[in-house]
Amino acid sequence: MEIEIRSGGTRAAVTTAGATLRLFEVDGVAYLETFPAGEAPPMGSGAVLVPWPNRVAGATWTRGGVTHELDVTEPARGNASHGLVRRETWEVVDQAADSATLAVIIDGRPGWPFPFRATMTYAVDAAGLTVTHGVQNLGTEPMPFGVGAHPYPRPGRAEVDDCVLTLAATTHLPLDPERMVPAGPATPIARFARLVREVTLDDAFGGCEPGDDGRVHHTLRGSAGGVDLWADPVFRWVQVYTPDSFPGHDGGAVAIEPMTCPPDALNSGVDLLTAEPGETWSASWGLRPLTR
Repeated sequence: MEIEIRSGGTRAAVTTAGATLRLFEVDGVAYLETFPAGEAPPMGSGAVLVPWPNRVAGATWTRGGVTHELDVTEPARGNASHGLVRRETWEVVDQAADSATLAVIIDGRPGWPFPFRATMTYAVDAAGLTVTHGVQNLGTEPMPFGVGAHPYPRPGRAEVDDCVLTLAATTHLPLDPERMVPAGPATPIARFARLVREVTLDDAFGGCEPGDDGRVHHTLRGSAGGVDLWADPVFRWVQVYTPDSFPGHDGGAVAIEPMTCPPDALNSGVDLLTAEPGETWSASWGLRPLTR
């Protein structure tokens, strides 16, 4: 099932399979890589990453002396990848012309002893798209967790390969190229602003700093336009992936994945969040067209 929301010329579409963001456009111009309605999202496109983003090394993690074994969902690398909700069917719990909220309850999963409720609210207006994550701990013990998303922002009429990718990050986290899990501590970097065609990335960056408006900003900008992925400051991390192509069109693409914590945070504890029993957490990110 798909839900479409509109406000003036701004339109988005979300599927109940995984609460996946399938489409975002303004005045008929796409600001998100999309895929046909009714088809499975390619390359993680639009996925919701809860209760952890990215990967858990070896699909195992330890807390309080107890080792938990998650399902291996990335067999080639032996990891648990991208959380527990992306393949669930979500319920639409609220809908208006310009917004929709979906929810799912997770309980009794291998390696995850914490029942929780996740919500996703998608809203559009003249400024663009706002995505709000909610996580409620339904259990009796404090729940560690992280949150992320997997959009492929598109810079409007500009060609992705001709755009400059600018990140708000101040650190780079080295990853083992075979397992795609941390291979050492994060190290400081200078301001990241690179032409997309000159980089090949599947990298984690941290220390994302908010701008004057209190939001973190990552941008793709070209001579014919661009797109801004903004996020609340709790999204201190971002994974950036630059595949050579995206199904349905020629040329490259860029996944800009806002995350509250780095890969394998369930083991490292770095920037891991905690929800107390009954507590609800929420934070937002969004997409905004850039005219130049």
